[in-house]
Amino acid sequence: MRDKSTSHSAKLPANGKRHAVPLRGGQRIEVGLLGATGAVGQHFVRLLAEHPWFRLTWLGASERSAGRRYGDLPWRLAAPLPEEIARLAVETLRAGSGPELVFSALDAGVAGECEAEFAARGHWVVSNARNHRMEECVPLVIPEVNAEHLGLVERQREEKGWRGGLVTNPNCATVGLAMALGALRGFGPRRVVVTTFQALSGAGYPGVASLDAAANVIPYIPGEEEKLETETQKILGTIEGGGVRAHGVTISAQTTRVPVLDGHTEAVSVELEGAATREELLEAFAGFAGEPQALALPSAPRHPIVVHERADRPQPRLDVESHGGMAVHVGRVRPCPVLGWKFVLLSHNMVRGAAGAALLNAELLVARGLVESPGTEEYAAAGGD
Repeated sequence: MRDKSTSHSAKLPANGKRHAVPLRGGQRIEVGLLGATGAVGQHFVRLLAEHPWFRLTWLGASERSAGRRYGDLPWRLAAPLPEEIARLAVETLRAGSGPELVFSALDAGVAGECEAEFAARGHWVVSNARNHRMEECVPLVIPEVNAEHLGLVERQREEKGWRGGLVTNPNCATVGLAMALGALRGFGPRRVVVTTFQALSGAGYPGVASLDAAANVIPYIPGEEEKLETETQKILGTIEGGGVRAHGVTISAQTTRVPVLDGHTEAVSVELEGAATREELLEAFAGFAGEPQALALPSAPRHPIVVHERADRPQPRLDVESHGGMAVHVGRVRPCPVLGWKFVLLSHNMVRGAAGAALLNAELLVARGLVESPGTEEYAAAGGD
């Protein structure tokens, strides 16, 4: 989609179908949340509060929060905490408790072992944590880009003996870059130079000290550059021999922290194998869509990439909250004298880059029948995948 005067409808996959999973009698799937008290956890709570498919009924957190009423813990979002969730008691992180489907907003310090234990005990874990992303048998998924990678979960049962499964979403800055390059796959991305300007909320709470963050740019975020470079290659890769063959694109990343509340901005230069005009690139961005749009999944934006024609867009203050925070915004598409083409992108690091990305992954699991829903049989009969 292009903003203002020019817009293009998203192109659907070849089958052209649009389906939503019908839940029998309006019954929603009960879900749990690991790491419910942190910044990302609270965004999960907000997004799940009125989700049409999922009902949050179980909360897990560390020992210092376990046993307390969720509404008695600090709530840091502007959106009000729903009373139904405020009444829930926070429980310990004990595998085997809670619903079959659980989201993980756990800190990396505890996520690795805890998520594996839940998956082993039969839970489907949809994780925002970094710990398992690069394991060969763990899908690292952006549904519009590499939905087929969900097939890797079978290896988890064969190799790890897990009764459930584990699916991850990428680093918050990786999402925007991988989406944009996914739209350009037909032109063969070869080399990429990217510099990020990442929002303060990406550091969690309490995050960066105010005297460091105010009126400043911090030119180093531990581990972020490596994630951008390697996660993107895995996401764009292909399934071969039961694993992922990483895409051959070479990425050089520099990451910075800037005094913006929400929204990661990225300046990207890219070298393509194939020849392309500016209009062709704009059409590739504006027409990009995938399985979530074909299935009309609840969290899927109709236009995953919004193209801006104005020279001063996208901007976090003006654009990051639009489309429910689930779209990637691309602007300033123009020739680059070094690599060929360059552009600026923006994505919501707490929604598309975290909680919203995990919700979309879970919706895809349900739509594909990997997680059973009250409407699985009806959905299959309606022609869903």
